[in-house]
Amino acid sequence: MASAAQSRIKSISYAKYGYMFIAPFFLVYCFFQIWPLIYTFILSFKGNQSNNEAFVGLDNYTTILFGQGMAAGAEATRQEFLQALGNTFILWFGNFIPQILLSLLLAVWFTDAKVKLPGKGFFKIVMYMPNIITAASVAALYVSLFGDSEYYFVNSLIANMGGDPVKFVTDPTISKGMVMFIQTWLWFGNTMIMLMSGIMGISPSLFEAADIDGANSTQQFFTITLPLLQPIMVYTLVTSMIGGLQMFDLPYLYHNGSNFSKNLETVAVYIYYNFNKGTVEQANYGYAGAASIIIFAITAVLGSITFYMNRDKDEIAKKKQRKRAEKQQKAKMKQGGGLTI
Repeated sequence: MASAAQSRIKSISYAKYGYMFIAPFFLVYCFFQIWPLIYTFILSFKGNQSNNEAFVGLDNYTTILFGQGMAAGAEATRQEFLQALGNTFILWFGNFIPQILLSLLLAVWFTDAKVKLPGKGFFKIVMYMPNIITAASVAALYVSLFGDSEYYFVNSLIANMGGDPVKFVTDPTISKGMVMFIQTWLWFGNTMIMLMSGIMGISPSLFEAADIDGANSTQQFFTITLPLLQPIMVYTLVTSMIGGLQMFDLPYLYHNGSNFSKNLETVAVYIYYNFNKGTVEQANYGYAGAASIIIFAITAVLGSITFYMNRDKDEIAKKKQRKRAEKQQKAKMKQGGGLTI
């Protein structure tokens, strides 16, 4: 029989020390992440301007989505939000599509054993380097290079060749194209590295077998590489979508003077503008909170659709088959009185 001391020793639990180690992270996370999310949700149901503390229900949502709120200028508010939402999707699609195509091409090229490219490591570093530069610095750099007047670098070259200055910043179409290009330039290196890691995780024996069967590089890409890259492609799509729908730095900073361009106003810029409009009495906290919740809901819905469309259908079919087999087995056991041979 075990002694009382031995029983006491066995009952000691060290789990509390683990909780003590992880507690700081959860405290910081709750204070800086969970509570701001909850408070944003609360703000979305409160009034704007002089009645910031008044509960207005869904009035902020109906205003920015349908222009039917009780506040003055509801239709103008709706148009501004929908324009910002449209700009957000345009800028995201415009940089994600060329980014994923370029990154996939380079990832396949750099991981292909048949391509004897000298200095692969150097090119990888150079292509990844823009990702470590802050967006504010990049915006300042491109504005200084592509300003509207002939005194900026690119337009000065155009003027020396006899051309007219190009409105790189104020023209709606050109400015959007510039932001898309900058976003692609910033992030394609990071996407390329992730896709390379996915390709290198594919068993080389598959490519060797394809070579023996006579498959060329294009056939191997579409039948082996692309299907097996599906998990990392889904991850890239979801992370790009989250970042793209929250795009703020470049659209807000890509301008001359002190005012940002409405042509580049994204939802994140719209939220910032309403939250910091003039004095506290003028700030539209309710609109900012409602816009935050709407973009959160859009991100959640699009992410769920992406995961649903890219789920493993074979695994789902196997699970359904196992469940049917289990049901049939249970039915047979009931018919036989619970006895099996």
